[in-house]
This record gives sequence, C-alpha cells and structure tokens, in this order.
Amino acid sequence: MRTTVDIPDPVYRQLKSKAASEGRSVKEIILRGVEHELGATVKKRKHHVVVPIIKSKRPGKLELDNAKIFDLIPFP
Repeated sequence: MRTTVDIPDPVYRQLKSKAASEGRSVKEIILRGVEHELGATVKKRKHHVVVPIIKSKRPGKLELDNAKIFDLIPFP
C-alpha cells in the first residue's frame, strides 16, 4: 500500500546516508523499522510488568532531587 509520511529533512538525510552505507534502499530501512515497531508492540503486550517490582517495607512518597541523590550515593 502506498502512503505519504512527512520526514524532517535532517532525519531523511541520516536515513538516506544509512541506506547507502548499508547498500540498502530507504524503503527497506523504513519497512524494517515499521516491522520492528509492530513486533515490539506485540511483545510489550505479552509481558505485563506490575510496578513496583519490589514492594517497599515503608510505602509512601519519596521526593528526590539531584542534590539529595548526590548526598545518598557516594560519587567519586
């Protein structure tokens, strides 16, 4: 099926360059990407993860910012 997709110029240039370096067509790369996304969607539906994975002994809200993280984790 034919369709029209607007691809920003910088992205298309990267896409065209990648296709040329791999000896493939732009169409092949786009189709591979679409198939990958469709496959990833199916896989995501098969594996449902409930968050949080590890239940807290002290449930509640923890507010962290970068300064607090740097205080808690010893960085070199």
